[in-house]
Amino acid sequence: MKEFNRTDYAGTLRASDVGRTVTVCGWVQRARRLGGLTFVTLRDRTGLLQLNFNAERDAALSELAGTLRTEYVIGATGVVAHRGESAVNRDMPTGEIELYVTALKIFTRADTTPFEILDETECAENLRLKYRYLDLRRPKLQNTIALRHRIAAIARSYFYDNGFLEIETPVLTKSTPEGARDYLVPSRIHPGKFYALPQSPQQYKQLLMLSGFDRYIQIVKCFRDEDLRADRQPEFTQIDLEMSFVDEEDVRAVNEGFLAKLFREVRGIELELPLPCMPWQEAMERFGSDKPDLRFGMELRNITDLVRSCGFKVFTDAAETGSVRLINVDGGAKMTRKEIDSLVEFVRTYRAKGLAWMKINADGIQSSFSKFMQPEELSAIAERAGAQTGDLLLIVADPKDSVVFASLGALRVEVAKRLDRIPKDVYRLLWITDFPMFEWSEEDNRFVAMHHPFTAPKDEDLALLDTDRAHCRAKAYDIVINGYEAGGGSIRIHDPEVQERMFSALGFTREEADERFGHLINAFRYGAPPHGGMAYGLDRLVMLMAGTDNIRDVIAFPKVQTAAELMMNSPDVVEQKQLDELSIAINIKADAE
Repeated sequence: MKEFNRTDYAGTLRASDVGRTVTVCGWVQRARRLGGLTFVTLRDRTGLLQLNFNAERDAALSELAGTLRTEYVIGATGVVAHRGESAVNRDMPTGEIELYVTALKIFTRADTTPFEILDETECAENLRLKYRYLDLRRPKLQNTIALRHRIAAIARSYFYDNGFLEIETPVLTKSTPEGARDYLVPSRIHPGKFYALPQSPQQYKQLLMLSGFDRYIQIVKCFRDEDLRADRQPEFTQIDLEMSFVDEEDVRAVNEGFLAKLFREVRGIELELPLPCMPWQEAMERFGSDKPDLRFGMELRNITDLVRSCGFKVFTDAAETGSVRLINVDGGAKMTRKEIDSLVEFVRTYRAKGLAWMKINADGIQSSFSKFMQPEELSAIAERAGAQTGDLLLIVADPKDSVVFASLGALRVEVAKRLDRIPKDVYRLLWITDFPMFEWSEEDNRFVAMHHPFTAPKDEDLALLDTDRAHCRAKAYDIVINGYEAGGGSIRIHDPEVQERMFSALGFTREEADERFGHLINAFRYGAPPHGGMAYGLDRLVMLMAGTDNIRDVIAFPKVQTAAELMMNSPDVVEQKQLDELSIAINIKADAE
């Protein structure tokens, strides 16, 4: 083995290395024989390199090379040489050179793989995830995992340089239900009792501020037992931080410095600081979303006042308690009726009852509701929308503003995707601020915290904690990148009296608050500094920087939509002995029940 100790990574060699004797190791990407010549493409995590075996130089070695197959693991020693000018491969970074091999070692042979190890593959994702160790050999994924490492390294470097201490917090902790569902871990030593895996280190990092560690940072695993989607996983990683003696502007300033460093070093982009801020209400009114994508237009327009007394009952009923709003699709009049009908079905998934439309044609206005309205009313709508000939207006009406916002907010993104209106390699960042402190839960029939129970209210809205929770605003902020919430945080409550009022506003009795959060309440009694912080979703941040829309692409061993990990087949059953040790009995109801 000693003679095959690697001296260089395959993908790092260049024309400047010609004449050097090197040893490279990796996997066979491809092998082909042309008469007395055998060409083998070697792959390691840095890239590809062509190996040249010539029967005239060494017949035995050439014969051995002829036995190589895809995914064999080999080591090769040889001299770096120029390729002939006609043989240069401009698509490979190492395409000007090749290795004239003088020694070859086959470490292991390989069976035929279930799919080819290629960046562009038609293989179903579930099959690739079942054989994830093979999938991860693809250069595209290897580069993404390397990018993830680089982003984490930049985060640590930046926050270390700015006085933050990296401190670990427990993984086995207490369940304090108020938010997503916890993952529970049974205790063998304390039968009938459970730990919870942390949804975030929120309470621990606040306690660290109370302990006097005024700048904390941690890259930490978090867990939430919730339904999955393309940009969500049950276990995920946060870049988590907290600071003492700060206000909202202080937290944003420190984090803008991090984002500027990140975009400069990873994407070569200079961010213009300070980043823009947009109040939550403005974001909802203009984009129907608290994570607006600013890379394209199609902003919402409110036409409720124009249709409040029209002859179209769908509009007038909605205007009583909700609103009627639209987006203007520039040039969208060319969309077919079938295409528009598919958009109707799309908004239904956001609880909209339907989708009205208007086309501004050269010969007049065509509309799905023309027979219910006067021509001057249609013209007023077109004018409010700023519509020109060839435009398409898509309108949602509902007695609940939340349905209108959710439907149109998602619709503008969907239409932009279908019409290819979203520019590539463009990043638009902004802060969303002044979030509502509470949101109404139909399921619980009460107000719940929009962020978490420790978020501080705006100073001017403090009285609304008790009198008007629907209009109480929080000292909360999210950083939004291209329509994704990349991170978020808040200034925390540090006054025990205000914290008690917050628990009361959420419907907790004093006893319930003590049972769930007594450790934090007690800590506040011994002197708590003003503090605040935020957390980035590292997985989502890497996803954005890598230019993919699937979070599974940036995690080495991800889970699928059912929260299963296909490669190791988890979750899985365990032995009865293990259950007995934990005092657990399994009671699974039959499907028929």
